[in-house]
Amino acid sequence: MAQFFEVHPDNPQPRLLKQAVAIIAAGGVAAIPTDSSYALVCQLDDKAAADALRRIRGVDDKHHLTLLCRDLSELSSYARVDNRQYRLLKSATPGPYTFILEATKEVPRRLSHPSRRTIGLRVPDHRVTQDLLDLFGQPLLGTTLIPPGEIHPLNDCAEIRERFERLVQVIVDAGPCPAEPTTVVDLSSGDPVLVRAGRGDLATVGLD
Repeated sequence: MAQFFEVHPDNPQPRLLKQAVAIIAAGGVAAIPTDSSYALVCQLDDKAAADALRRIRGVDDKHHLTLLCRDLSELSSYARVDNRQYRLLKSATPGPYTFILEATKEVPRRLSHPSRRTIGLRVPDHRVTQDLLDLFGQPLLGTTLIPPGEIHPLNDCAEIRERFERLVQVIVDAGPCPAEPTTVVDLSSGDPVLVRAGRGDLATVGLD
């Protein structure tokens, strides 16, 4: 049964966030708010947690998982970008965008795309997500909280609790999030290519 923490969206209680981070650090999968919809996250270096996250989400290893980062200072450890790509990333972060990038050797092979050696990366613009990342001290591995077989993400914690409290270890409730996934942009081949239109202005990433 999941632990359930209700926090203020703009001024979250550090004590509750620290408890959530401790559960994630111990191998738990969490449902957390972001600037798009709620997301499922776990720690990057835990294979069992990442496998559990994929099972809960109902996706295989060809589905891009995303690194949620505090800011772009963590980018170079996990992805290769040129100066033009970096400028685009800087203009669009933090924000509701996921970028598909060429992964570095720091990213475990099991987490990158099996044939393309790419990884998703994003810097969310949400106080609760940012505070969780700050307390955790490294990126979290995540995916949009879309139930298996469905197409719309969840943004209501009452529904998330009802449907997922026996599958995840912690749910952080900061109230409703936008009911849209991120806009996904593939930068792995150079020029931006739209993979999924979601929340976020396409003009910001050169795709208007």
